[in-house]
Amino acid sequence: MLNLFIKRNGLVVRESIASVSAINSSDDILWIDLLHPTTEEIAYISKTYMLEMPTKEEREEIEESARYWEDSDTITINTYFLTKPNEENVFHNETITFLLTHGILFTLRYSEFRIFDEIQQRVLASPKYFEDGFDLITNIFELRVEKDADMLESIAKQTRMLRRSLFDKELSDEILSTLSLLEEMHLSLRDSLFDKRLAITALLRTDKVDSDSKKSLGIVLKDINSLVEFANVNMNILDNIQTLFASHINIEQNKIIKIFTVVTVAMMPPTLIATIYGMNFKHMPELEWAYSYPVVLCTMIVSTILPILYFKKKKWL
Repeated sequence: MLNLFIKRNGLVVRESIASVSAINSSDDILWIDLLHPTTEEIAYISKTYMLEMPTKEEREEIEESARYWEDSDTITINTYFLTKPNEENVFHNETITFLLTHGILFTLRYSEFRIFDEIQQRVLASPKYFEDGFDLITNIFELRVEKDADMLESIAKQTRMLRRSLFDKELSDEILSTLSLLEEMHLSLRDSLFDKRLAITALLRTDKVDSDSKKSLGIVLKDINSLVEFANVNMNILDNIQTLFASHINIEQNKIIKIFTVVTVAMMPPTLIATIYGMNFKHMPELEWAYSYPVVLCTMIVSTILPILYFKKKKWL
C-alpha cells in the first residue's frame, strides 16, 4: 500500500492509494510511504523518480557503504528500527529504507511501526513544520530515539529488579531466563542505536541537508551517544549480575559437596568397625562378650559423632 502526503494550499493531505496508476506526478509530493510494496509499485517509483531501490539483500547488508550512500540527487539510508517483541518476547531489528530526492522522502518498510503513524499525524496537524523530506526524516529520527530512550529506561528498570532478586533460590531458573532476555534486548537496542548514529553522522556531513535540519540532527546524535553509553553501563551491570549469579551457584554447589564429603568421612570409622566385625574369623574375643553388640554399636555412633564435632570446631560445617 502507498500513502502519499501532498502539499496543497499550505496544507498537507494524505492519500492512500491501492494502485500506482493513481499517482499524479505533477502534485507537490512531500512523502511517499511504501508499506509492504509490491514489485509493480517499486518498479513504478524507481522509474518515475529515477531511484535505485535497494533489494532485500542490499537492505540487510551490514557494511557502512550499504547502510548509507548518496549521489548527486539522491540519499539512500538503510537503518535499523527496533520492533515489538515477537511470540518469544524478543525484540528484533527491522531495516527501514529512506530515500531522499528533490525534497521528497520515500520510506520503504515491511512492518507496522507506531512511530510512522505518529509522524503522519504530526505532518497533517502541523504542515508548516515540514517543508521537505529532510524535515520529515529529522522528526522521524527524533521520535525514534525518544522511543529507544523509553525502551532503554524500561530495560534498565528490569535490570535493577533482576539484581535485587538475584539470590532468591525459588527464582533461579527464572533469573537465568530473564538475564538472557535482557542481554538480547540490550544488544538489539544498541545495534539499532549504532546504525542510526552512522546514518545521522553521514547526514551531518552532506551538503544536501539545510542548517536547521543539521542542528536538530546534531542534538539527536548527542542523545544517541548518551543512550549508547547508558546501554554500555547496563551491559556491564548484566555482566556483573551474571558473574554474581555464577558465583552464587558455585557456592551453593560447594556447600552441597562439602556436606557429602563430611558425611562420607564421618561414616568411614563406623564402616571400618562394621567391616572388621563382619569378618568370619574363628578366634575373635569380642564375639564371646555378653555386651559386645551394644558396645560395638556405641563405638560406631561415637566414631561418627567425633568427626562431625571436629569439622564444626574447624568451622568446616
